Amino acid sequence: GRVLRACVELGDANPIVSAHDLGAGGDCNALPEIVYPAGARIDLRAIPVGDSSLSVLEIWGNESQERNAVLVRQANLNRLVDIAAREKAPLAVVGEVTGDGRLCLHDSADGSTPVNLPVEPILGDVAPKDIEVISVPETPVALSLEGVTITEALERVLRLPSVASKSYLTRKVDRCVTGQVAQQQCVGPNHLPLSDYAVFAQSLFGNSGVALSLGEQPVKGLIDPAAMARMAVAEALLNLAGARVTKLSDVRCSANWMWAAKLPGEGAKLRQAALAMSDIMISLGIAVDGGKDSLSMASTGPQEVVKAPGQLVVAAYAPMPDVRVKVTPDLKLPGNALILVDLSGGNARLGGSALAQAWQQVGDQVPDVDDADLLRRGFAAVQELVGDGRVLSAHDRSDGGLITAVAEMAFAGNVGVDVELSPAADAIATLFAEELGVVLEAPDGDAVLRFLAGSDVPAAVIGRVGERGGDIVVRHNGEVVIDRPMVDLRATWEDTSTRIDKLQADPESADEEARATRGLVTAPDWRLTFAPGLAREPRGATIATPPRVAVLRDQGSNGDRELAAAFHAAGFEAWDVTMTDLLERRISLDEFRGVAFPGGFSYGDVLDAGKAWAGVIRFHAELAGQFDRFYQRPDTFSLGLCNGAQLMAMLGWVPDRSVPDELRPRFIRNRSGRFECRFVTVEVTPSPSIFLRGMAGSRLGVWVAHGEGRLHLPAGTGSVDPSLMPLRFTDPDGKATQIYPFNPNGSPGGVTALTSPDGRHLAMMPHPERLANQLWQWPWLPREWHKLAASPWLTMFQNAYEWCGQRCQR
Repeated sequence: GRVLRACVELGDANPIVSAHDLGAGGDCNALPEIVYPAGARIDLRAIPVGDSSLSVLEIWGNESQERNAVLVRQANLNRLVDIAAREKAPLAVVGEVTGDGRLCLHDSADGSTPVNLPVEPILGDVAPKDIEVISVPETPVALSLEGVTITEALERVLRLPSVASKSYLTRKVDRCVTGQVAQQQCVGPNHLPLSDYAVFAQSLFGNSGVALSLGEQPVKGLIDPAAMARMAVAEALLNLAGARVTKLSDVRCSANWMWAAKLPGEGAKLRQAALAMSDIMISLGIAVDGGKDSLSMASTGPQEVVKAPGQLVVAAYAPMPDVRVKVTPDLKLPGNALILVDLSGGNARLGGSALAQAWQQVGDQVPDVDDADLLRRGFAAVQELVGDGRVLSAHDRSDGGLITAVAEMAFAGNVGVDVELSPAADAIATLFAEELGVVLEAPDGDAVLRFLAGSDVPAAVIGRVGERGGDIVVRHNGEVVIDRPMVDLRATWEDTSTRIDKLQADPESADEEARATRGLVTAPDWRLTFAPGLAREPRGATIATPPRVAVLRDQGSNGDRELAAAFHAAGFEAWDVTMTDLLERRISLDEFRGVAFPGGFSYGDVLDAGKAWAGVIRFHAELAGQFDRFYQRPDTFSLGLCNGAQLMAMLGWVPDRSVPDELRPRFIRNRSGRFECRFVTVEVTPSPSIFLRGMAGSRLGVWVAHGEGRLHLPAGTGSVDPSLMPLRFTDPDGKATQIYPFNPNGSPGGVTALTSPDGRHLAMMPHPERLANQLWQWPWLPREWHKLAASPWLTMFQNAYEWCGQRCQR
């Protein structure tokens, strides 16, 4: 990836003619495709392998990932080789284009030619083939829900994996890397995984971006494949509705099919679904521009055939002029109206629903897109309401039905709800049918209803947002059918995630999180002791020539660009410097005022966090001397974040180089036993750090994303001066804590940063650089913080710039 991006950023000087990732078929697919129709001669033994005993077939056809085939002109090959060497990326020249239209695979080990074929018959236009598919009549069985109570139904549905919390998935992946993520999976003050869409900004210095969403309804396809396809498209659109995009016709989709297409009756179902998807997309004015097919989703055993349900996954995406113009599902303010935008024509069909699945049934009457024009009008109306700021929250009615949508909005907002429903359908169908619709939160419900009526979109006020930590109360035709504390239902919804977590992480930590967060109904207690200033705004001493900072990375670093952007926003001249640049003497740290070590996974953390990176420096005499000179210079500073903090600890740069190796503080594996990506609260404590001047006493949110972030103090917890530990994790009450997940790694006393006694060198586990450029980088903000002039974490980098200016004047 680094090599390809470096080449692309060369513009017209890009040495690559074309590129192809290796996926299905491996080399024997990618290499012929990239040289079609010219043909090529490939040297089998030039293909890198880790096992020399592999057969010709295994080398030629293996599908090992994270490889790319590229076509490059001979004159530009050396440039590509140099770029790959700088990035420590393996590169092999495996053949050359011949122009004879043949693919020749030569085995230099024995002089044989395993493959020698014309490429046109393989990859050229193939004559249309008639495929006969036969429908197999099936009789769906009606649901049998006699004796099912609403309370029992809600409990079961909230525990169903397709409905229940996905926290066990979201917290173990780095969902904030790049700093350009404007909306990730989690919403609200407690960061529950309920976002309907994702938003990625095009730049760290602007507001434009792209929104993405998903739609999939596999269980409904067991009843009606065509309805399933239409509902998948509709779900993708309604998930996208809360993010203001340019217009509906700009929406494009990736369609991914999974089907056991060769089994009796399945080919006919696939055809029905494909035609249905095509028809509804044409009627909506949207289109598919890519996708992937997996059409052998069946396995034959000794006594039975096991097949996956036919499924279509629709990934929709569209441009956003402003990534800030969006609403999330978490309810915001008590007293606001809850509005149901009903796009189903008043239907309440339960076939293929989570409720049916919870009772091991499927059903016979399935929700469908009965009016595509109504879907179009509804999408456009919600988009306009979002763009005008007339709604504060939105959540589509999908898996689990209306009650689940409303309950999830309450869970994320820490509030209760009071709902009054008066439809013709019975309570079970009204609450659990997964018909098309969107639930909105609006301060002025009447005005929103008038707008929707003018847009010919059916809607009704169905309730009000309750008080913080209140109950979820639902009335159906005047009868109370649900009256439960919100925190109890939220605990039920989270329970499945907790149970899965206990299988993939430290069970005690998972239980500790469940206990610590069960009754949590407050927002984080954040406070600022300083006023954030705008980017590039002069503060104190000005510097005629911007000070240079080297953002130094090694193999596996991944947080360098957002770190460079944060320094740039503060006024620095940020340079991209690799370890190979230093090793090859292309540049020296002597040329810089600052060095910043970004986050990532240097050398895959194979030798523990940061150890291999530190070894490159410490065991290279010339390089070690260069780093020592930089550290000793009184006019320099360094900042290490995450993996970079681990490196600084290994080098002994923090807290004090006089500490012997065996007693130096370092960072070890998280107490939970896994990688943790969390948005946590930290408090800045008094310290000599030049980065944190004027920030002591502040408590604010920050990302963490690490697997080995627990501070280990070999000499004991009292071995480091408290003033050299300037950041601590805090609990919701603002107290330093070791309670998981508020302290995600188990560091003693909540300590998550170390500084040198003179304050010039700072190592910290959190990622402030991913929040320093724009307020939209923050996954959640208190309402009053939306008015801040700039992101609070920018101050850290501005402090370093101001210190450089003060040093220049001395």
